[in-house]
Amino acid sequence: MFEDIKNKLHELRINAAAKALESNGFKTYVSLSRAEAKEIVMKLIPEGSVVGVGGSATIRELNIVEELERRGIKVIHHWVKVSPEESLEIRRKALTSDVYLSSSNAVTLDGKLINIDASGNRVAALMFGPKKVIIVVGRNKLTRNLEEGLLRARNIAGVANAIRLNYKTPCTTLGYCVECKNAEKPCNVVVIMERKPSNTDVHVVLVNDDLGF
Repeated sequence: MFEDIKNKLHELRINAAAKALESNGFKTYVSLSRAEAKEIVMKLIPEGSVVGVGGSATIRELNIVEELERRGIKVIHHWVKVSPEESLEIRRKALTSDVYLSSSNAVTLDGKLINIDASGNRVAALMFGPKKVIIVVGRNKLTRNLEEGLLRARNIAGVANAIRLNYKTPCTTLGYCVECKNAEKPCNVVVIMERKPSNTDVHVVLVNDDLGF
């Protein structure tokens, strides 16, 4: 019984966010499972596309990179063992991909996307460069409003990514953001997408499951 109530609550929140995102110009899809979300994403990627992938745990959890490579689609992503210089070049190339895959650090119920970045390559690609952007968001990233979304982006997504990247920042020992000025920090750039960018085709896939940080 309790699981049914929880699922109903998530469903209500997802539907509210989907309606608001659509009204803000984002093409939005609701999926009931990870498998369905992956299927939606794959259908949105034309054959022969060059696909860039941001630093997204969500996309990796869905095993989309591996599926694309199995289908012979060229994938540009920097989660590989290369030098810092090579990694930077890979990120630059992803900015001119046909399709860009990522997630969002928070999505508000009134249809805003909030993203936080260390270098800005991911948020730059979400706004301009790739012809099509696909953003996959788990239900755990939905927030009531912009204030809650910014708190989530800094104190959950930001801290988790700092831990993942072994940054020597206060948040990795405290568990929350203190808005430090450390050279190693995952939250140098904060971008709020209130509406779809004018020249970018943005698709948002909302998933009734927990994904990413």
